[in-house]
Amino acid sequence: MGEIYTTLIFVFVLFALLGSSVWIGLALMGVAWVGMELFTTRPAGDAMITTIWTGASSWTLTALPLFIWMGEILYRTRLSQDMFRGLAPWMRWLPGGLLHTNIAGCTIFAAVSGSSAATLTTVGKMSIPELRKRGYPEYMIVGTLAGAATLGLMIPPSLTLIVYGVSINESITKLFMAGIFPGLVLASLFMAYIMGWHFFAKDQRPAPEPAMSFGEMLAESRFLIPVLMLVTVVIGSMYLGLATATEAAAVGVLGALTLALFQGSLSWSTFTESLMGATRTSAMIALILMGASFLSLAMGFTGLPRALAAWIDQMNLSPLVLIVALTLFYVVLGMFLDGISSVVLTMAIVEPMIRQAGIDVIWFGIFIVVVVEMAQVTPPIGFNLFVLQSMTRHEISYIAKTAIPMVGLMLVMVVILVAWPELATWLPNNLRSGAASG
Repeated sequence: MGEIYTTLIFVFVLFALLGSSVWIGLALMGVAWVGMELFTTRPAGDAMITTIWTGASSWTLTALPLFIWMGEILYRTRLSQDMFRGLAPWMRWLPGGLLHTNIAGCTIFAAVSGSSAATLTTVGKMSIPELRKRGYPEYMIVGTLAGAATLGLMIPPSLTLIVYGVSINESITKLFMAGIFPGLVLASLFMAYIMGWHFFAKDQRPAPEPAMSFGEMLAESRFLIPVLMLVTVVIGSMYLGLATATEAAAVGVLGALTLALFQGSLSWSTFTESLMGATRTSAMIALILMGASFLSLAMGFTGLPRALAAWIDQMNLSPLVLIVALTLFYVVLGMFLDGISSVVLTMAIVEPMIRQAGIDVIWFGIFIVVVVEMAQVTPPIGFNLFVLQSMTRHEISYIAKTAIPMVGLMLVMVVILVAWPELATWLPNNLRSGAASG
């Protein structure tokens, strides 16, 4: 019963602070402070100073602001517009036409920006006007964009995977490798949905695009080359063992600045805006991580995670039943918290549970990204919904309805991951063993 009372106090204080509009990072610190004062004899102030400094000075965490800055540079220069221009000729012949540029654009941009919001804003500002002009149904434009933008959370470099790796002290590079195949499979599911719409809603198809010769298609493709080169250098340097995630992020920033400079779209204002945008986002995430590390310490002192893990162990739940329960838990939690907050808030309790159940932590990282992706497009606190609302002026309820099929496809992706866990574990395991033997 003691653990139940402790849990209730933690939950009550957390929701009281969140309900009073306190920043999430400060709310986590407040909950941890109360826990330290009520349940331990250790001075809360000393513990907070030590833990926050340790959490904030993690070398692994330096990859986070650099990847965010790389995405900001691409978002604020003409590189993102060129990407759409290079993609469009190759998407037009697929069933569903240029709607596929939403999926392909988000997939490519996700590979240079770990942020779902940055991916959504960048691709949306290019594709929405073009697709509207060509007569595509509004619900398909908005729905496919809302779903596809969540690929920014999975396809490396992923901010959520960085935060997860830091939280459980796991290799960021392995997690990035694990995200590649599931990210591509999820993108394929989204494209299959568009193709299905094309065949089942024939009366809603827009007029076919004007014919284009193969030579013209190749000529337009040259606009894709700079971004694809950047993706290859950043991701390739990590997987070939030439650079850590942090070093690859630094290379990515330099590459993005160089490309924007040669393209002529890098000005002092775009440079400073991208830097300040990255600083604001990084500071917000760092504050959340500081609060989460202090909360993990406080919960460790109370013995709550160990007690909960022991309770789960006594229930003899199979790993499959545990995954089903955690899926429901994170879907509900995601209705009220953003993805990164959901991860850092729960890791102190969930990590011992999954280790006790024998679940691979690399696989679980990809699983948790898929379920928090749903949180980005489920009301009332779906972050992508708010971004889309500001871009399209639609009601949140309308945008949420258009995204329902994409949420369904993410649930299908969870089933695929459970059925074929090798989808996430094969690449990190084989590249690691190959590197070891070499």
